[in-house]
Parts: sequence; structure tokens; C-alpha cells
Amino acid sequence: MKIHEYQAKEIFRRFGVPTPRGEMVTTPDQARAVAERLGTKIVVVKAQIHAGGRGKAGGVKLAKSPAEAADLAKSILGMKLVTPQTGPAGRIVQRLLVEEGLDIKRELYLSILVDRAVAAPVIMASTAGGMEIEEVAHKNPELILRETILPATGLQPYHTRKLAFGLGLTGDAAAAAGPFLQTLYRAFLETDASLAEINPLIVTGDDKLVALDAKMAFDDNALYRHKDLAELRDLNEEDPLEVEASTYK
Repeated sequence: MKIHEYQAKEIFRRFGVPTPRGEMVTTPDQARAVAERLGTKIVVVKAQIHAGGRGKAGGVKLAKSPAEAADLAKSILGMKLVTPQTGPAGRIVQRLLVEEGLDIKRELYLSILVDRAVAAPVIMASTAGGMEIEEVAHKNPELILRETILPATGLQPYHTRKLAFGLGLTGDAAAAAGPFLQTLYRAFLETDASLAEINPLIVTGDDKLVALDAKMAFDDNALYRHKDLAELRDLNEEDPLEVEASTYK
């Protein structure tokens, strides 16, 4: 089961993973109000669909005022976004995430997923943040770092040091890498996730690590243990045939 970015960020925050401040909205007036509450010079208005590539499709815009945030929300809500992950049918935007703009120094990629070939979680990281990881794997596979985490021993300090070094982190950002990865790994384990992805993971101007984007997917077979997560399911984002099939147990 997949969830929206704003829902994934709520889970991240629950476990202590730093994310930008923001709120989900469904109307232009709500977008204006959130932008006013955030009080930053720039806010980001982001379409909420279960697909990547939203920025290139026109689903992520920057606003310099609450009025502009409302105007952008009006133009994006109801839009059909077509990305490589939606297919030609696209997705109709019904929800937006309005969040604070941040000072971005570097963009990185970070994810934790279940590698069924080795029956263990694997952390993947790359300096090529903001790009589709499939594209990076095809064109520059040497840029992808992989660390297999043995379930019996869990995430160890040497894993986090190796990843921080491989990503070229220094100073406060390097010091923050260990705690950041530990909280993300705990979120992954305790929710029975099959994927926790941050693309991009940013280093801010003051050397903090922040999950600028967030994607999570969960093992359907474990949802009986997580009634709260099951309630996050958005049937409008799923194939109608798969939704119908899921009703037959």
C-alpha cells in the first residue's frame, strides 16, 4: 500500500526524522491560510498523487506570497498530472501540500527497502539527489551506495559512517547522519514498510539534513497490525480493478 507525501512526512516526524513544516490542503483559501501561518518568504505548493516526476509535469510550484500560493493552488487542483509513473491516463490532483521553502545547499538520495534476494533491508544512497533513481542506476550506477542491514544486528554505527563518507558529508551534516539514519530505519521497521524513500534529502545552508520529499509503501500482509496506517489508503489513487480485487479475501 502506498500513501501520499504529506502522510509519509507525518510518519517521519512521529519518529523524529526532520521534514519541512507544512500542511495538506484541498482549497485555494486553505493554501493561502497555511502560507500565512508558515510566514516564510517562499512556500512550496506540491500536488499530492501517488507518483514521482510531479515537478516536471507542473505539479510543484514556488510561491512568494500567500496570495500567489492561493493562485497556484487554484491552478493545480483538478489538474491531470501525467508522469512516467502514472502512465498516459495520469492522475487528477485532489490534494496539495503547502510547506515552507528551505535554503538548499545539496540534494542527495536516500532510501530503505526490502531486498528479497538477500532477505534483508538495504539502504541505498546517492549524491544524485532529485533524479529518478532508475535513471541514475542506468547511466551512473557507480553513484549508488548500498548497505545491507542484517536483521539480527540492525543498523550499526559503521553503516552510517560509511554512508556519510560516501555521500561526502562533512561537519554538522556528517554528525547528523547517524541519528537521521537511525530514526528513518526505526520508522521503516516499526511500520512494516517495504519502502521509505527521500528524494531529495537535502543539506541546508546551515548544515542540517532534512527530508524534502518522502515516499512510503507498506507490506499489505502486515496492515492488520497497523489499523492507523490502513486508514491512510487513498482509493482514488489506485487502479479500480485492483481496488475491487482487494475486497475479495
